[in-house]
Amino acid sequence: MDKKVYIYDTTLRDGTQAEGVNVSVEDKLRITEKLDDFGVHYIEGGWPGSNPKDDEYFKQVKNLKLKNAKISAFGSTRRHYLKVENDPLVINLIKAETPTITIFGKAWDLHVIQALKTTLEKNLEMVYDTVKFLKRYTDEVIFIGEHFFDGYKENPSYAYKVLKTAEEAGADFVVLADTNGGTLPNELERIIKEIREKGLSAKLGIHAHNDSDTAVWNSIVAVLNGAVQVHGTINGFGERCGNANLCSIIPNLTLKLGYETVPKENLRKLKEVSNFVADLVNLPVPKNMPYVGDSAFAHKGGVHASAVIKNSRLYEHIQPELVGNRRKVLVSDLAGKSNIIYKAKEFGLELNEKDPKVIELVKKIKELENEGYHFEAAEASLEILIRKHLGLFKDYFDLDSYRVLIMKRLGDKLPVSEATVRIKVDDKYEHTVSLGNGPVNALDRALRKALINIYPSLKEIELIDYKVRIVNELEGTGAKIRVLVESRDKKRKWGTIGVSDNIIEASWNAVVDSFIYKLMKDEEDMET
Repeated sequence: MDKKVYIYDTTLRDGTQAEGVNVSVEDKLRITEKLDDFGVHYIEGGWPGSNPKDDEYFKQVKNLKLKNAKISAFGSTRRHYLKVENDPLVINLIKAETPTITIFGKAWDLHVIQALKTTLEKNLEMVYDTVKFLKRYTDEVIFIGEHFFDGYKENPSYAYKVLKTAEEAGADFVVLADTNGGTLPNELERIIKEIREKGLSAKLGIHAHNDSDTAVWNSIVAVLNGAVQVHGTINGFGERCGNANLCSIIPNLTLKLGYETVPKENLRKLKEVSNFVADLVNLPVPKNMPYVGDSAFAHKGGVHASAVIKNSRLYEHIQPELVGNRRKVLVSDLAGKSNIIYKAKEFGLELNEKDPKVIELVKKIKELENEGYHFEAAEASLEILIRKHLGLFKDYFDLDSYRVLIMKRLGDKLPVSEATVRIKVDDKYEHTVSLGNGPVNALDRALRKALINIYPSLKEIELIDYKVRIVNELEGTGAKIRVLVESRDKKRKWGTIGVSDNIIEASWNAVVDSFIYKLMKDEEDMET
């Protein structure tokens, strides 16, 4: 049995139909290069003639020196009232000058009659004419039977005729589409077996949508039943509930089932590709996404952490490094000594589980978590806490006092925030005042102003996120406040936390930890 499966990526076309996604031509070109480097076989670039952006993409993509992927233009069969050579939709596909052209045709009689408003026989002619015509102008034609599975369930003989017509016209791949995403794996397997028994001999592909949360499994079942081309998107982005997720399909096929997809060594780039695409389309990768999510190999419970440290196979189905991910042992109120020891090792600290300080540290962390701290999202604050507890912390500065004033006068559109900070470094005091866009920004600017002459590298810090959450909601306005701050410099990103009855104090503690962490890491960089 041939174990090669061709990966067909439609992130740039189907993926961009996801709600909230908008990409530029430059974004599409950068994603194309990334996917090519990863090793996918086909990249569907868009629909020529549908919008200026796609037209420009097909012009510029010719200048890329791709090593692995074939670019495919996407479109439909000719319209029922036009000859194929006179239909601009078809001619635009040829003008794109891609080595592969992908077209879809209706395989559900309901769509033919109600959406296209034509006859079933005319639709078969449209499929045949378009495939036959395009074969003269490109290396490969891929035909997608849109709504094939829904069509087959209601009129199996007609849905089969659509595929057979495409095959007879010369389609290089005939792709079965679960366009509404409602087909379950057992139905899909039965239908594929039936169309093979009826005589369809073309190379099969699968194009699954995820409306029943089965797109990945449907794709794999199709491969197990002879499909040799799998359509999907990075991270499963797509319209409604999304498309089949290639970030799950590829490692499942390659690592679990032994199929040849992208080069096996390239699987280590999977998480990188996932994050790259997510950043450009501005949709985050869910933390719990298999293989590539930040929590895919995260262990929180003390029993789990203890076991996985001894042997990762006890709680991990693969080694995270195989897909470019990493193991995370989290520290929380569920943590045991193993969590703390593992996390301290990540920070470059060796701890002995028999050391009484470790037991005390576990107790301290549990107490703080009970008060509202959340160290999973603030590992910089956690490292500072561990170092303080072990006596390995350096005081970079001490607070003498701070004050925040917020004033709004008659006629002011917005209130004015002013922060005054007085700190001590060694025996010298620094006293500064700064205005800001709100009290937290004013505090940040005043503290930075006080320290910048002593620690110039603090200029590099950028606060990129600020989250506030009430810890004990039942207390109303008297509730404790948790503030999470995310910061970055030229090398790294980090999270810090502050908890207090007072939002200003919670914010101050989170900002101070952010500055301290930066100074701490700068010293470590100098030592290495």
